[in-house]
Amino acid sequence: MKILNFGSLNIDYVYAVPHFVAAGETLSSDSRGVFCGGKGLNQSIALAKAGAEVYHAGCIGAEGGFLVDALRGAGVDTRYVKTVSEPCGHAIIQVNVEGNNCIVLYGGANEAITTDYADEVLKDFSAGDWIILQNEINVTPYVAHAAKAKGMTVVLNPSPYNARIEQISLDDVDYVLVNETEGKMMSGGMTSPDDILSGIAARHPGIKTVLTLGGDGSVYCGDGVRVRQGIVPVKVVDTTAAGDTFTGYFIAEMSNGTDAATSLKVAAAAAAIAVSRPGASPSVPTREETDALVRTL
Repeated sequence: MKILNFGSLNIDYVYAVPHFVAAGETLSSDSRGVFCGGKGLNQSIALAKAGAEVYHAGCIGAEGGFLVDALRGAGVDTRYVKTVSEPCGHAIIQVNVEGNNCIVLYGGANEAITTDYADEVLKDFSAGDWIILQNEINVTPYVAHAAKAKGMTVVLNPSPYNARIEQISLDDVDYVLVNETEGKMMSGGMTSPDDILSGIAARHPGIKTVLTLGGDGSVYCGDGVRVRQGIVPVKVVDTTAAGDTFTGYFIAEMSNGTDAATSLKVAAAAAAIAVSRPGASPSVPTREETDALVRTL
């Protein structure tokens, strides 16, 4: 069983600021860091560090070689990464003194993926393999449908949530991982966690949902069960990679046959370590670090 992550590859420009810049304000940053990023890259690195056999597909510009190096360094198979004429996607990230962030994305090469390229990648995968998708590439609806037709298990992290998400048939999706804002949109406007989960289940029967709740932890709903997991308290430095680390570790566990409760616990521990460090992909913990924290819980 293989895991394919068909996702974004970004260069992250991270600015430490006293507060998020307001309309009309010019704000000096305390520092700037340049990191490998993109939800796709971050989740691939988390999957690989969690011990999964993961392959990454996506597009970079000519300046993106160090993104491929980062993937390989974490143990990700990069044979499907393609270099195109467009510049790399990038993100402008503000991180405030509380460790929270706000992000502006530029799609770049992530928006240059063709269906022919997607078909070329997918021909090497088959029923029983898993595929992870986000919404930072331009062909997510096509890839989800094609993967499902092959019998792959399809996991969707619908972020950022925009009109393209509405083009995805959730009949093609087995797992969806959402935050409260995304959950509200998918559930028809529900706001409380229980109502969001019930709303998604009613609108999309059979789908398995993980709802992340920030400081209130996470909830899994699927197969007739509902499991809750609290956060692991740590000093927060940077939350940029929290969700991607959680997603990678959770899917690595579930794809390996681990039960939902244990998968949530492992994912929560990995995310806690990630938020205690600066940057996106560099903050993703190793399996050994995560297991050591899980043993203390």
